[in-house]
Amino acid sequence: MEALNIKKDGIYVDCTAGGGGHSSGIVERLGENGKLISLDKDDEALAACEKKRELLQAQDKWVLVKSDFSRFGEVLEEMNIEKVDGVLADLGVSSHQIDTPDRGFSYLQEGPLDMRMNGSQKLTAEIVVNEYSPEDLARIFKDYGEERYARRIAGVIEKHRKTAPIRSTSQLADIIRSAMPKTGKKEDQHPARRCFQAIRIEVNNELESVEKLLSVVPSKLNAQGRFAVISFHSLEDRLVKEAFRKLESPCTCPREFPMCVCGKRPMGKQVNTKPIIASDKEVLENKRSGCAKLRVFERNDEEWLRQ
Repeated sequence: MEALNIKKDGIYVDCTAGGGGHSSGIVERLGENGKLISLDKDDEALAACEKKRELLQAQDKWVLVKSDFSRFGEVLEEMNIEKVDGVLADLGVSSHQIDTPDRGFSYLQEGPLDMRMNGSQKLTAEIVVNEYSPEDLARIFKDYGEERYARRIAGVIEKHRKTAPIRSTSQLADIIRSAMPKTGKKEDQHPARRCFQAIRIEVNNELESVEKLLSVVPSKLNAQGRFAVISFHSLEDRLVKEAFRKLESPCTCPREFPMCVCGKRPMGKQVNTKPIIASDKEVLENKRSGCAKLRVFERNDEEWLRQ
């Protein structure tokens, strides 16, 4: 909330409404003329937000939209909004999704191999696990999970699914564990964590959506408007870090040039040189916050925009 620097009469977008925690925090800081637009493609998340919206009696200034955040620009256009004062994106899977076994996100609970954030889409984790080629499985494990034993795990999955389809999260987690060498099983995290992350990213097309969001939001910010992004793994954080760096220093001229001739000018600046992370106290209270990194970009001021 502090990073967004909320103005009472501003227009804000929560790209990942989830259970409505951040959205409620924004709404509570808005005045009568302020507006919040909360996006989510998960029906359960939108239902949770609707309950909080009614509790806060904020129907007039809190708008709920079912949409993937990759459609950020289209949503604003449909609402005839040219620019906004702040945007928040809390990337990845929500705690509610992880803690609901039927959603199939958790390797610690028995559930179907689903992992869809949007329950109406066709692609599921079960399709990925049972129908992708071993080469494609290894690719997503390596690229999206940074799993060093990607090929080995993909080979063992292929062996098991030839006997019978893999249907549940616990079954897949056990197969991944069995494929790990002893050194892999001694890590602090669960052996299946990286592969489950990779499958989830593939099912929900997460990285492409993040890239599209990062490319659109800055141009939709008012002067001194802020874009705050919370990421939970290195792939997301790397995308955010690189996007903000290019916005701050877009010049492509060779270093030996005495002056810039490419004409590319900074759109703004990063509010913090390093990501904001949870305090030790917060991590004790909420273990999952230990992975979170918050980066904040601020659009240039009015004087710059007039030039």
